[in-house]
Amino acid sequence: MAVNAEKYNRRGLRTSYVSTVIGISLVLFMIGLVLGGYFGLENIQKQAKESLQADIFFSPDLSDADIKQVEQELKTWSDFSEVIFVSQDRALEEFVGLGEKDEIMELLDGENPIPTNISYKPKEEFATVEGMQKLKKKIMEAYGDQIETISYQESSVESVNLGFKQFVFLFGAVAILLIVIAVAMINNTIRLALYSKRFSIKTMQLVGATSRFIRKPFLTQSIGIGFVSGIIGTALLMGLFYALNNALDSIEITYDLITFGILTGSLIVIGIIISYISTWFALNKYLRMKLDDLY
Repeated sequence: MAVNAEKYNRRGLRTSYVSTVIGISLVLFMIGLVLGGYFGLENIQKQAKESLQADIFFSPDLSDADIKQVEQELKTWSDFSEVIFVSQDRALEEFVGLGEKDEIMELLDGENPIPTNISYKPKEEFATVEGMQKLKKKIMEAYGDQIETISYQESSVESVNLGFKQFVFLFGAVAILLIVIAVAMINNTIRLALYSKRFSIKTMQLVGATSRFIRKPFLTQSIGIGFVSGIIGTALLMGLFYALNNALDSIEITYDLITFGILTGSLIVIGIIISYISTWFALNKYLRMKLDDLY
């Protein structure tokens, strides 16, 4: 009879551990969605900012060879993500489209009104109104005697930055809400897991065990639970991203090795910290309770 009771208790203990790990893993999966979304948003924001384009138009007496020389020099600058030499033919194609190019040339008696120019795309840190103005000033200081004008849409620069700022605020509010809910759920899961051990905790206390001695195995166990839950949460997250990449052609979710490491490490650390703190407070509750209050 005693053997059967012991087996039942062990089975119940294992079930409690498994349910705790699963519960925390799902919560960390939710937090991972928030973190993954944030990293993905940063990548999209960088791409959007570095897709902004400005055009440098030169003096009519400057030859294509001179303009190409300027292009090569600009490519050595660290301020740009891309610098492109745009010939007259290519400029016209980009303006009217490849199919209408011949018709336009006929209407213009074979004279292309769009001059050879250089297009550049700024690095992310310069993709602001102030940054674009600094680049324009820097280019004019270096080649001012050869340049007629530098043109870009300031409204596009403003809208890209403003749009992402608004989205970040909204995303941040949702993230904070989800993390608060996640912490509450993990805390509740830990408390329920320790509830079944409240009599063991009180028994150890009654026979003279110190609070530190009682806490040690539970806190060590909480670290292991947080670590395993973080790994499982990351695996679930990567599984979802893989499924989305295969199911939707228009969406491609990719992370470099550093970002993946940060995401995985963050989930593991968050799992360990929340599990540890929740276990600490739950243990303190049962250590302070009187024996009659345990029933």
